[in-house]
Amino acid sequence: MQASEFPRAMAAAMSIASALGLTADDAIVLHDSNKLTLRLLPCDVLARVAPVAHQVAQFEVEIAQRLAESENPVAALEPRVEPRVYERDGFVVTLWTYHEPATPEEVSPADYADALARLHAGMRKLDVPAPHFTDRVEQAQQLVASRDRTPALADADRELLGNTLRGLRRVIGERGGAEQLLHGEPHPGNVLTTENGLLFIDLETCCRGPVEFDLAHAPEEVSEHYPNVDQGLLRECRILVLAIITTWRWDRHDQLPNGRQLGTEWLSQIRAALDRNGLDTPG
Repeated sequence: MQASEFPRAMAAAMSIASALGLTADDAIVLHDSNKLTLRLLPCDVLARVAPVAHQVAQFEVEIAQRLAESENPVAALEPRVEPRVYERDGFVVTLWTYHEPATPEEVSPADYADALARLHAGMRKLDVPAPHFTDRVEQAQQLVASRDRTPALADADRELLGNTLRGLRRVIGERGGAEQLLHGEPHPGNVLTTENGLLFIDLETCCRGPVEFDLAHAPEEVSEHYPNVDQGLLRECRILVLAIITTWRWDRHDQLPNGRQLGTEWLSQIRAALDRNGLDTPG
């Protein structure tokens, strides 16, 4: 979210909380990406705020509700108010339980894998319409193809990303493996270490695909503890995910600090990974 929108977004969240009977005199920014994550005090509620035009909040709320009902490892919506999407001043706001971080310590790969496997088991029981992981690949392909949106991307790098996205999308699709509802981006930034164990957040990225696509977002050691992984498919998914997030770094609207530096480093990693795994992704 643009920094200039912070004051209005924070005011919208506090106003909604107050109208619902929650005392919200202050808001602390916890995270900023496509939406603003706030801790409202003294009611101690987590608010996620996004511009009305750029959000899938209702989808996230529905998924979270259904997963929480079966005690899956996901962050819960705030129980003191109606679990729905609220709107004010051009923003949508969802209210969640705030979890105080547990004593900082490194998450063990085994615990990470166990939590993700339990999440996947719960998601397999949900029959909900969701995007396919290839939709995200398609979005990245469109970004690569647009010189206006990625003006700083060199021709050779544009060709590399385009071929990698197109080639691996085809190769993974031809495997014809089992697919299910996924988190979509279960990287460490979307995992909370709490007194109740590991909890996954940011369910707006849910999509359908092979579990290896989710595992490709987690640290490599996690897959060693996850049951029945197709290692070949996982290698392909890791490179595909790397190509997707690399493409985002070249978007002229990307706001990630050091994003362009990361984009350059990841291009080198893609070339090395393709060579290391003997993968050829011709256009």
